[in-house]
Amino acid sequence: MNRHKRDDRRLALLTALLLSSGLASVAATAADTAVLIRDAMVFDGTGREAYPASVLVTDGRIAAIAAAGERLDAPAGARVVQARGQALLPGLFDLHTHWTPNARPAELPQIANLYMAAGVTTVSDFHEPPEAYAPRRAWLAEIAAPDVKFAARMSTPLGHGADWGDENTTRWVNSPEAARAGVRAVAAYKPDFIKGFTDGWRYSNAADNSSMDEETLTALVDEAHAHGLKVFTHTVMVKRGKTAARAGVDVIAHSVQDVPADAELVQLMREHGTAYAPSLAVYLPERVDGSGVAGTRPEVLAQRRRNFATALHNVKLLHDAGIPVVVGTDAGMTGTPHGASTLRELELLVDAGLTPAEALLAGTANSAAALGVADRGTIEVGKRADLLLVKGRPWDRIADIRNTQRVYVAGRQVHGKGTRLPAGNRALSLPARPVPARVDDFERDDGRTALDTLRIDEADGGNDRTVQVSTVVARDDGGNALSVQAKLSTKPNAYAAAILPLTRGSVAPADLRGYRGIRFDVRGGAGTLRLEARALGDRRFLAPIEAGRAWRTVEIPFTALQGQPPYRAQGPVAEWKGDDVQQLVFSGGGEAGGTIWFEIDNVGFY
Repeated sequence: MNRHKRDDRRLALLTALLLSSGLASVAATAADTAVLIRDAMVFDGTGREAYPASVLVTDGRIAAIAAAGERLDAPAGARVVQARGQALLPGLFDLHTHWTPNARPAELPQIANLYMAAGVTTVSDFHEPPEAYAPRRAWLAEIAAPDVKFAARMSTPLGHGADWGDENTTRWVNSPEAARAGVRAVAAYKPDFIKGFTDGWRYSNAADNSSMDEETLTALVDEAHAHGLKVFTHTVMVKRGKTAARAGVDVIAHSVQDVPADAELVQLMREHGTAYAPSLAVYLPERVDGSGVAGTRPEVLAQRRRNFATALHNVKLLHDAGIPVVVGTDAGMTGTPHGASTLRELELLVDAGLTPAEALLAGTANSAAALGVADRGTIEVGKRADLLLVKGRPWDRIADIRNTQRVYVAGRQVHGKGTRLPAGNRALSLPARPVPARVDDFERDDGRTALDTLRIDEADGGNDRTVQVSTVVARDDGGNALSVQAKLSTKPNAYAAAILPLTRGSVAPADLRGYRGIRFDVRGGAGTLRLEARALGDRRFLAPIEAGRAWRTVEIPFTALQGQPPYRAQGPVAEWKGDDVQQLVFSGGGEAGGTIWFEIDNVGFY
């Protein structure tokens, strides 16, 4: 018997049993999960032409599809949506996003809301450290949100992708053995896939000094596939695209745009099954958010325009050669807003020469296949009911994709008339967690704090970057301390820092209202030290630290912490609340190119 018919029979049997038990209210609740979308024009993502039909959704799945003239009755209590004159499509994908403050709004619920309002029901987040996956997933389960897939990041030491985070954020590998060990380490956190960095050329403004060699990348891909993980790569040059394809990567997650693609690249991508996510939106010279190119030197703008023209050319060439084109945007980067960039990406694919229908397939079925999620991406019986209703005919006119009427994630309406979202979608509502007074005495030997959170190194980013070593050392007077030593980069304001997260992955906030301040032991040599408390919404609070070569105990009351303006934005200084703090950060700076060291111990609250 067909599995979907069996599911329908189980649902009917369950309802009958509930009714016979007198539990009518429970049965009604079950029926509320059913939705009948009547008389839509269905673009199902299978390659079939759009056709008139009605679609029944039960328990988050597509239960039945009836073409025009066929009878399809709604279960008792089901919601019925009259969709005549509207198009029903599979929910859209964005396989390349960063849920980061670089693109406002920075609050997590607003980012989720923007994607749902655009009809994007599955996204890939390239920005989170593995330690944050579990708490992020728990938070997302409490609100209405697209299905978010998390990427574990792996790059070369101090290469692109590793130029702003430590190894707990982006694993550093530079040999096949290191790549295999790195995959095994991140696999323990259950990522959804892995992002590698196969190209240091970046956005035509930096040298190719951080490309992973082919042997290392091949080992990374082989080990990842053995763990059931697909591999995406940051690749923007044709020669590195060939390296990525030969290594067997599943998706190239940027445009190759230095020169036109050639037959060798096509053959390699075809042979190894490599898909292509050109991320055109992030390269658009005029920017998706309308910020233009103010302040850009004429020669840089000219180079951007040449690169973008090549990027458009290569999308069309690869598509015509049969390479699967999928949708990713790099949303979250400056000028590339969440949600809006996904819709702009579809329009840019059409600008590149794809038909509107082909662009829609890129953003639905092709993306589902590339990500390896077989339960969505098309409108077929048994598939997950990620659905998008729009006015118009977007397979004829791609701009109609912006006329969003209703959006469903796993059968739940998350946007459109009559939508009711949880309170957590209006404002970030992560419950503050009380924490013990002791944050870290550095007696553990596994890199974790006394709060069982993972310590993180942080230094100034970029190609010329501070080199930092943080390690636990023995104190002469007994016990252990954290020692931070750094060779500062030659740029102004170079620094090195140790971050002590107060909760797992720095996702949920800590409630410090039961304490008056922060106490710790410290000593240091050369440079200047400071303490920083970081809170939700990119709010930061600073205080200087006086330290010499001898150990001293310092107490800093919360009232002495100075609020700062929002990160990378204009606005008022932050005001201390005490129930939204996520991290304590100890940092040191000094003369460009110089060296600094400091040690801390017995960090806690009083």
